[in-house]
Amino acid sequence: MADVTPVNLITGFLGSGKTTLLQRLLADPALADTAVLINEFGEVGLDHHLLERIDETMVLLQSGCLCCTIRGELSAAIKDLHSKRERGVVPAFRRLVVESSGLADPFPILSTVQADPVLRHHFRLGNVVTTVDAVNGLGRPESLKQVAVADRLVLTKTDLAPDCEALVAELQGLNPDAPLLRAAEQPVAAALLFDDGAHSPLRAFPADPEASHGAVHSFVLAFEGALDWTMFGVWLTMLLHRHGEKVLRVKGILNIEGSDTPVAVHGVQHLVHPPIHMAAWPDEDRHSRLVFIVDGLERSAIERSLAAFAGRPIARSGPLATAAG
Repeated sequence: MADVTPVNLITGFLGSGKTTLLQRLLADPALADTAVLINEFGEVGLDHHLLERIDETMVLLQSGCLCCTIRGELSAAIKDLHSKRERGVVPAFRRLVVESSGLADPFPILSTVQADPVLRHHFRLGNVVTTVDAVNGLGRPESLKQVAVADRLVLTKTDLAPDCEALVAELQGLNPDAPLLRAAEQPVAAALLFDDGAHSPLRAFPADPEASHGAVHSFVLAFEGALDWTMFGVWLTMLLHRHGEKVLRVKGILNIEGSDTPVAVHGVQHLVHPPIHMAAWPDEDRHSRLVFIVDGLERSAIERSLAAFAGRPIARSGPLATAAG
C-alpha cells in the first residue's frame, strides 16, 4: 500500500448526477481497495451493495469498497478512517473518494488535505471529478468553479438533452485539459476517473483553447526558452497570493533551466500542488505551456506580470502567447 493515500473528489451542482454516478461506481470491483466518504447512506441507496456493517458510520460493500458517512468536519472523518486502518479495524484502502454537496465550493475541501499537518503527512490530493447536467448546463457560479478545478468531467443526462454540443464546446473551452465522459452513452468505469490519483500534466494542447462564460474565461500562455525555476516559483506564489480567488486554476508543463525533462505544475486558487518532474516531454514541442482559468482577470495583466519577472517581453504568435527569448 502506498505510503500516501490520494484523496479524490466527486463534485457537481445540485441534481447534476453525482449520487447516481457514485452508486454505479460503488458496484465496480475496481473500487475494492477504496474508501468512500458520503453525507448519508440513504441518499446513495446502499442496501443491495451492503455486505457488512462495521459500525453506525461504516459499511463494507460487496465490491470490497468501504463506505462511510461524514459526521462533523471532513478532516476529522479522514483522520478517523486513517486511525481505523492503522489499527486494522477496517480493511486497508489505497484510495479515498469524497462526495461533496452540490453547493460546495471545491476549494475548501481540497485545501483541507494540505492545510492539516496530520492529513498532509498521510494523504495527498488526487483527481477531481465534476458532473455536469446536460439539461441545465452551467447556470451558477458554483458550477463554473467545479468545472474549472476538474481533472475529469462527466456529462450526465445527455439522453434527455441530445443536442448539447454547444455545452460540450463550452466545457472543453473552459477546461481543455479535462477528459469529457458522457455517463448516459458509455460506461464510466472507476479506472477512468480514479486511476492513480495523480494530477496528470496537459494531455492535449488545443490550437485555440480560449473560451469564456461571462467573467470566467480560459486561455493558454506558451513561451520559448528555459525558465528559471526559482523565478517562476516566486512569480506564481505572488500571483496566487494576491489573486488566488480569481485564479480558479492554472496547470501546465514548464521547460526548466538545467532539466532535460519538463516539470508539471498545478494550482487551484491559493492552493499549489507539489510540482511533478515528468519522465519525458509528451511531444516534440519544448515550449512552456500554462492553461489559466480565471474569474475577472485580464490575460494581458498576467502576461505583463510574467514578462516583468522573466525579464523579457511577451509577444503573441497566433492564438498562443510566446515569450521571445
